[in-house]
Amino acid sequence: MARRPGSTIPRYKRRRKGGSLIGRIGGWVIKLVLAFLIISVLWVLAYRFVNPPITITMIGDMVAGRGAHTAWMPISNIDRDMVRAAIAAEDGKFCSHHGFDFQAIENAMQRNASGGRIRGGSTISQQTAKNAFLWQGGGYARKGVEAWFTFLIEHLWGKRRIMEVYLNLAETGIGTYGVNAGSHRYFGHDADAMSPTEAARMAAVFPLPKERGAIAPKGFTRRYGNTIVARIPVVDRDGLDACVYAGATAPVNKAPPAVIKKARPLPGEEYETAKPLPPLENAVQEERPAVVPAEPNEEQAPAAQNAPADPQQPTEQPTEPGNGD
Repeated sequence: MARRPGSTIPRYKRRRKGGSLIGRIGGWVIKLVLAFLIISVLWVLAYRFVNPPITITMIGDMVAGRGAHTAWMPISNIDRDMVRAAIAAEDGKFCSHHGFDFQAIENAMQRNASGGRIRGGSTISQQTAKNAFLWQGGGYARKGVEAWFTFLIEHLWGKRRIMEVYLNLAETGIGTYGVNAGSHRYFGHDADAMSPTEAARMAAVFPLPKERGAIAPKGFTRRYGNTIVARIPVVDRDGLDACVYAGATAPVNKAPPAVIKKARPLPGEEYETAKPLPPLENAVQEERPAVVPAEPNEEQAPAAQNAPADPQQPTEQPTEPGNGD
């Protein structure tokens, strides 16, 4: 029996019989997911030891022309009242949960369903994951990715590192990031010595940093700051910030330094010259023009002739004729 002639196409050039189109797409999706998981884990591990140099939110501010001012400060130097104010304002269960406060999320969903201003139930861990790795907005798709990064930082960083990154990446004003840069902007000194009022006002800015200010706040921001001031001793009493300083030395409380306000420049001062004025004797004196008396008019001339020469001397009165004249 004669053998069938073999194919002249080399084996490495022969087309393999692959699966269906859906199968190939599924294979690529699995590869992309695995690549994302590996890259995200390595990314989070890197930020455990290296401070994030920039974030997507910072890039957006720089593109918009607002700039991005930062001044990183380690958690060992940040005033403890600032840590307590952040916990009092944003996440009272920071040390007890594992990244998610399901009760707060459920309450936020009920409030949002009833109408009014939409509020979130994000923890400090969720906000840190968003600020460090993701972007603002994005809806439920971003929330899903945020949950994955929250899980990673909770298990790879720990509470102390989460709080450190949060306080250094949170927006504290337009183009301002971190409590140290915010303290310089609003109070004129570092964040290593803050009063409870300063720390509370800073924490009150966190939810809407582009619309609120820590200097002379008004309305809701002022009331919310006063509420945070009252909560700071509660955080201290109940040890709600203990996880941040577990196994580490807490910073010593220091009084804020006295800040001397600079005098405001006078309007138009930038246009004045620094060159000294010339001596007074060299100044040009302008001669006053000689005053020429005006000539009297024709109507005024008879009156001037009849006027007495000396106003102090009375005019002669006509004598009455006598009886004998």
